[in-house]
Amino acid sequence: MGGRGYAEQKAHYIKTWGILCGLLLVSIVGPEVGAVTGIAVITLITAFGVAGYKAWLVVKHFMHLTEEPPIIWYILTVCLVFLGMFFAGVSPDVMNHEGTRWENVAAKQAVIDGVAEGEASGGHGHGEAHGGDHGDDHGEAHGNEHDDGHDEKGH
Repeated sequence: MGGRGYAEQKAHYIKTWGILCGLLLVSIVGPEVGAVTGIAVITLITAFGVAGYKAWLVVKHFMHLTEEPPIIWYILTVCLVFLGMFFAGVSPDVMNHEGTRWENVAAKQAVIDGVAEGEASGGHGHGEAHGGDHGDDHGEAHGNEHDDGHDEKGH
């Protein structure tokens, strides 16, 4: 931006902010239109495409990375690669409920409870029509279970 006056810089930032606000509206309205029309591509384009373009605008106009020396781009790229490697390394553990030497009992039980609750409600979501006081006697319906998985009746 070198050499621009204050008024010119201010106008540039306001213009960029206005574009970002407009794209925000597109990213809100787009998935709604995609849901109504049943065209999933609209949702994907407006969710990810617009988000990527907004990120580029912020990088270019507010962070000024396009004006930095190439070493900054190398550092940014290395950081993003390590972030991707970190995600790839931990996602199998986060997304699974058991591994070679471990088991996430709480997550498994939450899935079982969720499936059972969904079947009991006829497969529909929760709401006041389903019963707002559903959780009051929830512990009694499943028995008073201990951490070892056995209830007090010895089952």
